[in-house]
Amino acid sequence: SVVVRVGCLSGPNLASEIMAGQPTATVIGSHFDEVIRMGKKVLSSKHFHVFGTSDLLGAELAGALKNMIAIGSGILKGKGLGKNIQAMLITRGLTEMVYFGNAMGSSSSAFFGTAGIGDLVATATSKDSRNFTFGYRLGMGESIREIESTMPELAEGVRTIKIARQLAKYYKLRVPITEMLYNIVFEDYEIDRAIHYLITYPYDVDVDFI
Repeated sequence: SVVVRVGCLSGPNLASEIMAGQPTATVIGSHFDEVIRMGKKVLSSKHFHVFGTSDLLGAELAGALKNMIAIGSGILKGKGLGKNIQAMLITRGLTEMVYFGNAMGSSSSAFFGTAGIGDLVATATSKDSRNFTFGYRLGMGESIREIESTMPELAEGVRTIKIARQLAKYYKLRVPITEMLYNIVFEDYEIDRAIHYLITYPYDVDVDFI
């Protein structure tokens, strides 16, 4: 039999900044130490720091789920809202990412490193992020069709939202941000109503996963 040693690359890796030679970090997730060692050897440079983790699933989930939160953050920016509500969305969004990860078998700690909160902050606050830009244009009042017809690539978070909602139903998770994003993107739900729903949602405690 053949064992394929695979890994994933995840982190705050906005392509435009990397191409400009700006410093950043990334995470190689793999069950195989040799994959991490080889990746570090090939990718490490004075501008590119490489971390490693054995939680492959956590790194993969963090890299995917942060895209839908970035769409939500862009929506708030497009509506002209400030950093306070954006910070709330990002932190509560991180909580939902942890819920998904725990339900699917990864560790909470996977979401508090470079591949998790690091990638989330970069993607959910930068105009160079396709997902943030998609949300921003949505918040500005453009239709989904208008945005998709003029973007060179579809924002990954659009598909992620649909899949995440299916997973939430399967695992019976309370993830109101995911639910509202699905309603906005796929059900033409009013953004202002969604924001009101989330700001008044009866969260039990601030942090309940540590």
